[in-house]
Amino acid sequence: MRRQVSAPASAAPQRMNPALTLVMAVACGLTVANLYYAQPLLDLMARSFGVGQGAATMVVTLTQAGYALGLLFVLPLGDLVENRRLATRTLLVTATALLLAAASPVFGMFLALSVLVGTTSVVAQVLVPLAAHRSPPERRGKAVGQVMSGLLTGILLARTVASLVADLLGWRAIYVVSAVLMLVLAVALRRTLPQRAPDHTGGYRTLLASLGELVRREPVLRRRSLCQASMFGAFTTFWTAIAYELIDEHHFGQVQIALFALVGAAGAAAAPIAGRIADRGHGRGAAGAALLLASSAFVLAALGHGSVALLVLAAVLLDFAVQCHQVLSQHEIYSLRGDARARINTVFMTTVFVGGAASSAVTGALHTACGWTGVCAFGAALPLAGLLLWAHGRWRTARTGAPGDAVRPAGAANTVDVA
Repeated sequence: MRRQVSAPASAAPQRMNPALTLVMAVACGLTVANLYYAQPLLDLMARSFGVGQGAATMVVTLTQAGYALGLLFVLPLGDLVENRRLATRTLLVTATALLLAAASPVFGMFLALSVLVGTTSVVAQVLVPLAAHRSPPERRGKAVGQVMSGLLTGILLARTVASLVADLLGWRAIYVVSAVLMLVLAVALRRTLPQRAPDHTGGYRTLLASLGELVRREPVLRRRSLCQASMFGAFTTFWTAIAYELIDEHHFGQVQIALFALVGAAGAAAAPIAGRIADRGHGRGAAGAALLLASSAFVLAALGHGSVALLVLAAVLLDFAVQCHQVLSQHEIYSLRGDARARINTVFMTTVFVGGAASSAVTGALHTACGWTGVCAFGAALPLAGLLLWAHGRWRTARTGAPGDAVRPAGAANTVDVA
């Protein structure tokens, strides 16, 4: 039996309210957008630095790899360092990295700074578990869904904003704009974010060592992480290659690419919907449906590659499925260990973004070798692999009574999950 861990007394009086939810949602969206600004600008970057399209794709790959490093080595500090201080100071480093990236004269320097931008953009993932901490169990799905809707909106609008800014001011301008926003955000969070002093009493080394224990002892965490990695890999595959497809096949300019990316924002509606589904106890079935929907979206994208309307529909369905699955997964994993939510999020999001970085690397080579059809086949296969993991988990739970996907009742947040 795991010991029950109570929240620090200083954190108890402050709960999620509409104003705090809005601030945290906006903060998540602005921070995570740094990972996606480059996706529609790869062609412009390639010409600016004099490199090929395949090499330019490394900007996306290394930014996401940097994010994975931040998730692994920075995010666990959310269980050790006071959360408001961690978030605001990390944002100052992000702003500095963005300004230096905007001024980079050579491609190698820009790639190195892209890693740093990714590493320090984990502030969004500090805030999402904080929303779970501030919410009672019966409303946790709703709170996480609302904050995640801001994060997802940032992901989905980043490409549109980047394309529009690049069309007006050049591709480097978006990095300057984002740096200014990070500074403003640091001030806003310093004034509005409630303090949370974690109760972990060990040091940083023991904190990192405990990640392996979480992976070993929480099968639900392993399965949910790998399933979402397959979904995010599919998401990254589509949005890494779609700009090339729209330029080569449909002769789009940057403004048209921006408008296309805008339709993906409809996927942000999945977050609050998924949160309500999870709070009502229907998360397991909905997760399987989301995996199947994501794979089907790539089939539609392959068959309809000559039609912009069908590509739009595929983008909306894919984004909806990916974001829905993520909220369902986070709702469940945050119920596993109330005293270790930052580390649980570390395992989950590191796995997810390693999947995304690997997929973006494969996508660049695959698009060069096999074109859009090859990209779609790869993208469709990834959620199907996740669906097999999901089905195995359901079968294992039904057959052996092993830990499954059931959400713990209130008051049992830090015990082993048993279906």
